[in-house]
Amino acid sequence: MTRYKLPAKILLLYVPAFTVLIIAACNVIIVMSTRNQLYHEVKDIPAQKTAIVLGTSSKLRGGTPNPYFHYRISAAAQLYHKGKIDYLILSGDNRTRYYNEPLQMRKEMLKYNVPDSVLYLDYAGLRTLDSMIRSNKVFGQDSIIVVSQKFHNQRAIFIANIHGIHATGFNATNVDNRQGIRTQFREVFARVKVFIDIITRKQPRHLGDSITIGQE
Repeated sequence: MTRYKLPAKILLLYVPAFTVLIIAACNVIIVMSTRNQLYHEVKDIPAQKTAIVLGTSSKLRGGTPNPYFHYRISAAAQLYHKGKIDYLILSGDNRTRYYNEPLQMRKEMLKYNVPDSVLYLDYAGLRTLDSMIRSNKVFGQDSIIVVSQKFHNQRAIFIANIHGIHATGFNATNVDNRQGIRTQFREVFARVKVFIDIITRKQPRHLGDSITIGQE
């Protein structure tokens, strides 16, 4: 029996088209399934015990301040001072002693007059997946506000939904399209990675001992 082989020209046409379709589908699913869990105004978001601020570098490659970082800190401080939350988890990357996102977030939070006593540092938030799962498995939160830019909140909340965590997102001010085009481009593929993580049952790199939020 002769095996039928697709002509190379057809493969060159359909494989890229199928790839684009998969990427688009992953993005649409995340955006549509989280659209009712996002808030832009402090007054509208339901109060929660705790919010988690997702980390990023405080500086850009050239050494200038990273607007994504500073907008997230400002948004989280608003939630606290408006009485929408009692505690904050500052979750970010601390792979080396020379790079510490949670510590930088803490320093900035103190500048906004947020008391140190309400800040909990998560040094193992290496990825958004790690931050969200650790908020539940390490910090014991099954309901939480996520603070980041809208595009990032969509992905974080989708991850939370998959893992049974009730999450709402408070959208920090975004960066204009010209400045943020590289970040937005990476986000398209980060959303595809979410589905790969689901299929492979990806878990955080580190868990560790439980930490009780609000324990005196």
